[in-house]
Amino acid sequence: MITLEDVKNNEEVQAFINASQKQLKALGYTEHSNRHIGIVSKRTEEILTKLGYDEHTIELGKIAGYLHDIGNCVNRVDHAHSGAILAYNILKEMGMPAPDITEIVMAIGNHDEETGTAVSAISAALILADKSDVHRDRVVNTNMSTFDMHDRVNYAVTKAELEVDEQAKKVILKLTIDTEICPVLDYFQIFMDRTMMSKYAAKYLHIWFELVINGTKLL
Repeated sequence: MITLEDVKNNEEVQAFINASQKQLKALGYTEHSNRHIGIVSKRTEEILTKLGYDEHTIELGKIAGYLHDIGNCVNRVDHAHSGAILAYNILKEMGMPAPDITEIVMAIGNHDEETGTAVSAISAALILADKSDVHRDRVVNTNMSTFDMHDRVNYAVTKAELEVDEQAKKVILKLTIDTEICPVLDYFQIFMDRTMMSKYAAKYLHIWFELVINGTKLL
């Protein structure tokens, strides 16, 4: 079986990841490189593991999480779709079986809130993992005076944790927001679509999605 380590060691994958970050940095976007994809891959693994999925599914989820943003090396617009196509070609050349490739490209192609939705366990876990990575470490811009709202909201988040409570059948996103940088309302203004996508992804997995900000349950 092709593993996450095999994918990490693929030169083409690393080239796409580096190019993606180069392009997004030029556009002024938040970080989408090794830090982000590492967190998303790990959280996808944790969600699937705690919900009792088999090791094979978990490994595919880890790979999907790691590859989900490579389409940004083509263009930010429709990056989920182009990323799925790029992943298909890479994984096919690596010798991955077609059913496994299908699961991964289906998850990658559906992770963006503008065009996607949860269509499988892997895609649902990937969505929850991806949308939970809100943190000041993702802000590339070092000049706070030029922050747009997206930068400001991300920078205001000093702590973000995603917890899966398998007994209570729920996944909880816990955020600590510095309200001196931005009010909590700004978070919803920027991330309402992502929040609702996470809610539906959790529903696909037969669990509840909860959002807790500064100790207060808001969803």
